[in-house]
Order: sequence, then C-alpha cells, then structure tokens
Amino acid sequence: MALVNLGTLGSTPVVKNNSSLTTSDTTDVFQFKITSGKNINLSLTDISAGDDADIRLFKDANLNGVLDDFDRKAGLVSNRGSNQDEAINFKTSSGTFFAEVSRFAPGSSGDVSYNLALSATQPSGTLPISASSSNLLPKEFVLGDLSGNVTRTGNVSNTNTTDVYNFSLGFRQSVNIQLDGLSTDADIRLIRDSNNNRIVDAGEVIRSSTNAGITSELISNITVAGNYFLQVTEATGNTNYNLAFNESSIPA
Repeated sequence: MALVNLGTLGSTPVVKNNSSLTTSDTTDVFQFKITSGKNINLSLTDISAGDDADIRLFKDANLNGVLDDFDRKAGLVSNRGSNQDEAINFKTSSGTFFAEVSRFAPGSSGDVSYNLALSATQPSGTLPISASSSNLLPKEFVLGDLSGNVTRTGNVSNTNTTDVYNFSLGFRQSVNIQLDGLSTDADIRLIRDSNNNRIVDAGEVIRSSTNAGITSELISNITVAGNYFLQVTEATGNTNYNLAFNESSIPA
C-alpha cells in the first residue's frame, strides 16, 4: 500500500495524474488535513479502459495518524461499475482524513491507471448551514448529446453535496435547465471546461441559479454548441430533486 501525505488540503485542487495500481500493490492512500469546516471533494477519473477502481474516504477517528480498523468502521465510498468516474463530496468539520483508491480485482486485469483530484472548498456560510459547489468535474452522470428532453432525479446532502451531469449541445441546439421538487435549498451552475482539465477554473462558470429556499432554479437559453457540466449543489440540507434538460432546435 502506497501512502502519500498531502499536508493541509485547501480550495486549490491537488492533482495526482497517471497514478497506477498493480496486482501486488492494490491500494493507494492519500492522507490530508482540513483546519476548519470544509467541503471535501474527491474526483477519480480516467480509469484505464476495461478496469475498475473505487475510492473511499475515512476520518482519523482515534487521532493516531494511521488508517486502521477503528477508522474503517465509518466512511464514505464511491464504487460505480467498470471504469466510470467516481466522486465523493462531503461536508465535514476539521480533522485528518484518508482518501483510499483501490483496485477492484474482479473488474480489472494487470495494472490499473487513474487520475485523482482532491480539494477542500470553503462553505458559503457557517457550518452546518450551507455547502459549496465542488470545483472538480467528474463525469458522474453522462447524458451524451442532447437530442430531446431529458429528466433525472437525485439527492444532495451533507454526505453528497454535489452531483455533476455531463452533456453536449450540437449546432443549432438550445437547452433550458430547471431544478425543482426541492424540500430544502439547492442550486445549479453550468460550466464549460475550456481546457479539459476537469477542474472549475476562473471564467468557466457560464451561468448559475441560486434562488433562496425551495424556489425552482432555472438556467435558460443556452445556445452555444459544445461540451458542458451541470452541477447540482446542496445549500441548506438534505433534499431530493428533479432536474430537467429541455432541448429544442434553433431554426436556420
């Protein structure tokens, strides 16, 4: 098991690209601290084709600086099938944490390569009142080319503060995006990852909708062809949501 100590994690993402797991070294562990209430964001992407890797997050609950069986009694896991992107977004208090990337042997053969990004973003208010959008862009939910209306349901909470949808628009296509069905406040923002680094950089947020309370959120009249990420983020607590992508053609 490889152990990497990242020190204190902040809002600037730490990126570990072209990492690998082997049949004899099946797990990498990244240790880090956060010094106040933050949103921990983990994004595991570019898992090698035909392989599978998962990510888990544990807190150093007994304060001994080691990831042990006591810490493993409680944690978060993202273990989607095959080489789909994995993500964990967790609102929590200060402490020492371990992000563990593991090779899923039944789904892999030989070495498994991956990219990992980690950040700890500052909440928009005082914990436990509010969360913040992740500044990482895993393709959690891939919608592909929008060729009609698409609806999805989901949930955001303290243990899953952000969901990320990836889609593309073609030439002479338009889309309106609506979030409703809320029981507490949640927001949306639309992102163009212009440099394809899977991080939300300055100038890449195209539009946001941040109405207070359970009022519906709307981003309308998106008409530029290209690839997009849409984030749904918890603002004040656990809520289910309905998300609609209403696509239409633009006349010549």
